[in-house]
Amino acid sequence: MDLFQSIILGFLQGITEFLPISSSGHLLIFPAIVGWDDPGAAFTAVIQLGTEAAVLIYFRKDLWKITTTWLRSLREPALRKDVNARMGWYLIAATIPISILGLAFSNQIETAARNLWLVGTMLIVFGIVLGVADSIGSRRRHVENLSMRDGILIGFAQSLALIPGVSRSGATISAGLFLGLERAAAARFSFLLAIPAVVLSGFYELTKILSGEQAVGVPLVNVAVATLVAFVTGYAVIAWFLRYLSNNSFAIFVGYRLLLGSGVLILTAAGLIST
Repeated sequence: MDLFQSIILGFLQGITEFLPISSSGHLLIFPAIVGWDDPGAAFTAVIQLGTEAAVLIYFRKDLWKITTTWLRSLREPALRKDVNARMGWYLIAATIPISILGLAFSNQIETAARNLWLVGTMLIVFGIVLGVADSIGSRRRHVENLSMRDGILIGFAQSLALIPGVSRSGATISAGLFLGLERAAAARFSFLLAIPAVVLSGFYELTKILSGEQAVGVPLVNVAVATLVAFVTGYAVIAWFLRYLSNNSFAIFVGYRLLLGSGVLILTAAGLIST
């Protein structure tokens, strides 16, 4: 993969990571359509560090409050009911399912799951799920109203994103909407929840690449450039998406998923694209 291809895929990662349309699915579909090689799960995991750096910077004040309050609450019981201390526990608990399942099924994720039939189907199925959640959710609850039960349920929903085409943000936002969260609150918790899992996954793959255990098939300088592009693009998308949700539904993303998923299945069936 040359530098130009890496830049394009970094841009695509930044655009799609936070929108409920599946970044991993797009990083499989786009190269297949234009005739490029599959960048691989390792490349995808590493450049996600760029988009997570965007989350860290965008939500730096929230993350600082959550981290410091949670740490203080360990020795000051009076703080344990504080929303930031509770949020720290919710994020930890919600990260456990995807951590366990990600390690247990790492081989399948890197091989069998990278299949366009599966990606197309998941785009459609979870597009419908998102549409239903957006339609029937009460959208009355805020982040402050989250409970440990909510955090765990959303955490299990996040683990579904190990399957390309599901979408991490799509699965967790859908779960949040089903639990009655307002749209922006569901997206906000989704973004914060992605940080531990994606950072751990990215550094895990990066250590395997640097140690020679995992071949990424791309020059490291190209990976670095793609990660930087993903960071810049991702930061802009976060700011836009949260503003968009203040006055709009997820209908446009549901429609896009249905069209893209159907197109992928048709092209794959016709033999025009393949993994």
